[in-house]
Amino acid sequence: MYNVLVLGAAGFIGGHIAKKAQEVGWKVHGLRRNPSSSGHLQNLDIKWIDGNLDDYDSLQKALAGMDFVFHAAGYYPSDQDPRNTSKHIEAAAAQMKNVIRAYREARVKRLIYTSSLTTIGHPPQNGTRLADEQDFYKLGSLPDNGYYESKSVMENLALDAAAVGYDIVILNPSTVFGPGDVHVSTGQILVIIARGKVLAVPPGVINIIDVRDAAAAHINAARIGKSGERYILGGENYPLLEAVGIIADIANVKPPLFTLPTWSVDAFIQLSDLLPFIPYPQNHLRAYQHLQAYNVEKALRVLSLGSRFLEETVRDSLGWFKNQGIL
Repeated sequence: MYNVLVLGAAGFIGGHIAKKAQEVGWKVHGLRRNPSSSGHLQNLDIKWIDGNLDDYDSLQKALAGMDFVFHAAGYYPSDQDPRNTSKHIEAAAAQMKNVIRAYREARVKRLIYTSSLTTIGHPPQNGTRLADEQDFYKLGSLPDNGYYESKSVMENLALDAAAVGYDIVILNPSTVFGPGDVHVSTGQILVIIARGKVLAVPPGVINIIDVRDAAAAHINAARIGKSGERYILGGENYPLLEAVGIIADIANVKPPLFTLPTWSVDAFIQLSDLLPFIPYPQNHLRAYQHLQAYNVEKALRVLSLGSRFLEETVRDSLGWFKNQGIL
């Protein structure tokens, strides 16, 4: 039996990794910042360890004796203005360095890092292939976007460590939906649509993965993933208007009517920069031009990545939000 630690076990993806690890017979430990938080794992037999990624001593103690560590607690810009990029990069890098150092000193067999789809860049413009693991976001491409920039720095640190012999596997989930989104993170998209508040959408393509399929791929990455490799965890690629329409149909609300022209999205972003009383667009809205389709063949082939139908994922997600009183 393996001893495994999930950093972020009280969260959405981390909680599902913990569940799946227990299903396969591993002894699961979870690191949590808040001693009273258990996320969606209230009924799971898990050994909770209090600590956080900024406290190296607590992190070092938590990793002692572990075979695998799943890092699903990546830094997320918390203030209302994600343009404070340098601060976010510094904080994200410090946390990642703490995790890698603690992993090394504890002699953990493998670190499985849950990165982000935002670190996948665009393929060459003269080609016709979909974006895949060989494409990298170029640091500085979105200098005012704390999320994109900090995620890139964190993944680069993991890749650099793997390049000098550390056993680190990197996973890049696409847009993750599913039950158990305790902090209403990506699920906020579903909630807004289900409330019938989306009349139009930005242009672009979206790739969606069920959190349960992503969690299963994490377990396989620990077992058979290759150190230093990235794996995109995704499902089908949908035009954004089509995906939102499917979600609206399941929620029994009117679907969006049209796709917004790019000039209107750009105008809104620019206006929000000038007028502080207009809510600042989320990181992903500001980066809508980076939306693209992805090739997930590598994870399908190597990690036996499963892919539920979008309809099942949406129904289960909305059902969970209703049970929680969020919808």
